[in-house]
Amino acid sequence: MAKMLELAKEVTSKNAGNFILTCDLVFDEPSVYERVKQSGVISVDTVARLYKIEKSQVLHVIAFDQGLAFKIAMRREHPSGDVGETDVFGAQQYTPLLTLEVP
Repeated sequence: MAKMLELAKEVTSKNAGNFILTCDLVFDEPSVYERVKQSGVISVDTVARLYKIEKSQVLHVIAFDQGLAFKIAMRREHPSGDVGETDVFGAQQYTPLLTLEVP
């Protein structure tokens, strides 16, 4: 088992408008990307569990083979800049993905 922190070249998050958060996982080695993809660990179920949200809030989990990357989109709990929101740009929301274990 390896943690995503050890496998991914880049893990980022950002807003896609006021109501959607996106996360990108980018790999620099095709073999590592394929390992993660074939493991199936990056899924709607996993994202919902890691972010403690309903599966219906996870809008997309897309593997982008040409870019050796995954794109995740989910609804924000609070709109950007709203009362109770803690990260106006969504730039610090990638951290739950770092400890995700890949066989």
